[in-house]
Amino acid sequence: MLKIKDKNAARKVRHARVRKKISGTAEMPRLNVFRSLNNIYVQFIDDVAGHTLVSASSLDPEIKSVSDKTKKEIARMVGKLAGRKALDKGIEEVVFDRGGYIYHGRISEVAAGAREAGLKF
Repeated sequence: MLKIKDKNAARKVRHARVRKKISGTAEMPRLNVFRSLNNIYVQFIDDVAGHTLVSASSLDPEIKSVSDKTKKEIARMVGKLAGRKALDKGIEEVVFDRGGYIYHGRISEVAAGAREAGLKF
C-alpha cells in the first residue's frame, strides 16, 4: 500500500481518482474547487476544449470588501457569485469536482451557494 505523508500529495491522488470518472463539456462544465489556507477559488471548465469558461474567488472585489465573515460564509458567497456568473454565460447544469477535498465545510458551502444561485448538479 502506498504511504503518502504530505496531505496535499494525498489530496492530489484523490483528485486524480475523481478526475478519471468526471469530465466537463461545453453544455455541462466541471465546477472545480480549489481551497487554500485563506482563500477559495471556483472555475467552470470545459475539458473537451480545455478552457475555463467562468471563474470566481474570494479575491473578487465584491467579496474581498467583506471582512467580518467566516471562511465558510465567504465560501458560500463565492458559490453564489460563481453561480450568478455561470447563469449569465448560459450555464445551468454542472458536474461538481470537489478537487480531492472532503465534501464538508467550505467545499459543501460552495456547492450550497451555487445551488442557491440556481445551478443544477
